[in-house]
Amino acid sequence: MRLREPSRLLSLFLAVTGGLVLWAAFPDAGAWPAAFVAVAVLYWALGRDHAWWNALMGLLFGLAFFLPHLWWAHESTETVPWIAVAGVEALFLAGFGALWTWVRRARFLRRRGWRLAAAFAVLYVAVEQWRAEIPFGGFPWGRLAWAMAPTPTGRAAWLGGTVAVSLLVAFAGVLLALAVAALVRAAGRTSRAGTTPGARTAPREVGHAVGVLTLGAMVALAPLLLPLPTSASAGPVRTPEGQEVYDAGSDVAEQGTLWVGAVQGNVGEPGLGAFANRAEVLNNHLEGTYTLAGDFAGELDVVLWPENGSDLDPQTAPDVARGLDAAATAVGAPILVGAQEFPETGGRYNVSLLWQAGQGVIGRYAKQHPAPFGEYIPMRSVLRLLSDQVDRVTTDMIAGVNPPYVDVPSRLGQGDYRLGTVICFEVAYDEIVRDAVRQGAQVLVVPTNNASFGFTAESTQQLAMSRVQAITTGRATVQISTVGVSGVITPDGTVVRRSGLFTADEFVANLPLRSTVTPAVAAGYWPGWVVGGLACVLVVAGVVGGIGARGGVREAAPR
Repeated sequence: MRLREPSRLLSLFLAVTGGLVLWAAFPDAGAWPAAFVAVAVLYWALGRDHAWWNALMGLLFGLAFFLPHLWWAHESTETVPWIAVAGVEALFLAGFGALWTWVRRARFLRRRGWRLAAAFAVLYVAVEQWRAEIPFGGFPWGRLAWAMAPTPTGRAAWLGGTVAVSLLVAFAGVLLALAVAALVRAAGRTSRAGTTPGARTAPREVGHAVGVLTLGAMVALAPLLLPLPTSASAGPVRTPEGQEVYDAGSDVAEQGTLWVGAVQGNVGEPGLGAFANRAEVLNNHLEGTYTLAGDFAGELDVVLWPENGSDLDPQTAPDVARGLDAAATAVGAPILVGAQEFPETGGRYNVSLLWQAGQGVIGRYAKQHPAPFGEYIPMRSVLRLLSDQVDRVTTDMIAGVNPPYVDVPSRLGQGDYRLGTVICFEVAYDEIVRDAVRQGAQVLVVPTNNASFGFTAESTQQLAMSRVQAITTGRATVQISTVGVSGVITPDGTVVRRSGLFTADEFVANLPLRSTVTPAVAAGYWPGWVVGGLACVLVVAGVVGGIGARGGVREAAPR
């Protein structure tokens, strides 16, 4: 028995609904089980055996998801750029819809529900991976894995990174779709048999549905068995002075902890005008550092400032350098300062500078992956015809080539601590985070500037990414923002401290130093390469399987 193709009207409804359901899975809504439902709905929406139609359904699904998910892009620019970014990302899902039409024609997928689910998951995650890499270096926002930070399924990041998590979500989502389809068929057979509702069902179909649902639940919950590092204290602890300190966990297999202070200075004007008064932003962060000095002078290893905490380069602005010297002296620790460098050759660097009183810069990281259209404008002359917003970026940012870490000298003379530094959107790029750990980073720091995004979900979406990367790398992580949301994250992804939006805040965290390498970090690029290769094989097999088939091959009911 074959599954009936959904009508065009039903497909349209499912595609749009599925995209909106997926949006609800991510912050700020955060209803993460909706991710499984959204995949199931997309699977149903692509039930017709027509590539162009399914491409349209994928596009509608993508637009219904990305337009609200990326609303922060509208907040920081205007309508045209927001629609353009969402549209480009949705085109990948359009391509997925067309490819899935061909893939399911492969002979070995016919009438095999679990194989269909696996093939769908592999193809979906491969498309996720491709849009994380192209064009212009890709844009990984909206990966299924990012919605799974607080869930059992999200723990799979320790084993295989975002690829593994997204695979499990997509696989379990299709299993849910197959189980519901079996129940619908059972109800249909009961109705045709002329029985009263609920009096009798088709036992085989119901049993099949229960089995598939059980398998899906096992897939989603299996990562609970993984041996993630756990916190010695899940919440705040108290110092003898009575000040609140956030413990990001400890592990007896590791040696040493890092005491960090963090300053969220805030800005006077949310939105596009947030950095109109650069001196205000700098002074807010200096003031927050002095607040830390009042309680923790001489007790911290480093003080963390966010991206653009000083929009002026202290290496070329003597007054800024003097201010940093005084603050670093007062707190008794170097300060990791977010700033901009403008080399004589042109362009600019987005940097995190480790500033030591009396010495200046003793460590430096320049952002490796500037955000296209936000920090530099590709094809500027062409895009200006669509929107004059491109001219807001007056100086294009240059990609740094240095490794993503800085070394912090121990205040106790025990050598250097290595901080993995990934600036703002870089937290979404697995390879940068992974490279930091492979090069010895013992903790992760994510300096970010969310001021221009207003009260949207951009900052909480980013915090979810930081949580998944903490699990992937097994590293305690601090996300520190100019305006929030900032947070302290344990190596198992638990948030033990979180700030609010557009508030001034300071906090101290005790971070465990870890040197162990997780399977996900050891695997490197291989998970992405494997799903991409398998997806290509599936497409070829589907095209070959469809050749000569009269009118194509419709998806068959699983058995």
